[in-house]
Amino acid sequence: MATLLHLDSSLSPAAGSASRAVTAAFRKAWEEQHPDGTVVYRDLSAEPVPHLDGLAASAAFTDPSTHSPEQAAAFAERLELVAELEQADAVLIGAPMYNFSIPSTLKAWLDQVIVMGRTAGPDSPLKGLPVTVVASRGGSYAAGTPREGLEFVTNYLEGVLTAMFGAEVDFIVPELTLAASNPSMADLIPLAEVSKENALADAESKGKALAARVGAAA
Repeated sequence: MATLLHLDSSLSPAAGSASRAVTAAFRKAWEEQHPDGTVVYRDLSAEPVPHLDGLAASAAFTDPSTHSPEQAAAFAERLELVAELEQADAVLIGAPMYNFSIPSTLKAWLDQVIVMGRTAGPDSPLKGLPVTVVASRGGSYAAGTPREGLEFVTNYLEGVLTAMFGAEVDFIVPELTLAASNPSMADLIPLAEVSKENALADAESKGKALAARVGAAA
């Protein structure tokens, strides 16, 4: 049966997180198609993975027989994350925008699972892996808006996931999520509500469609 790797990285709990609400809708649609399937879940905010350090990084480029005990332990943690990714038939990532970019916890996960010659590179076994990213943001960074040039979430994730893994990346983008709590954005509340409704609808339809596609290929 198909396996979905689901990552959330929002600092907010489910009740207050736009990205968590949309990833939950996607996952629900996926699970309805694969009731006997597997979902591997990581909450990178509640249980952050270690940031990549010199031991774990150097271990990827040296013979395992030469690893020090410290290197071996650090690399073992890295390989656990790599194995989860390699075993996934699809990946779902909640990536809210913080200070124009992705959460540091999500960057830490990426640094751990990008292993040149194994998961990353021209012969990556992950080539074609479908990755759905829920890229929520408090304002709007769409084309033509004043902050278009400060959008470093979708640009970065599409670049790194395609260049390193050869993944097939799709985005769901709930915008203006701060409109209801920021008085200066009150006039944007109707647009925010439309964006939320569209994102939840996209999550449901894309979750079902991807589940059917992956299930047919399994």
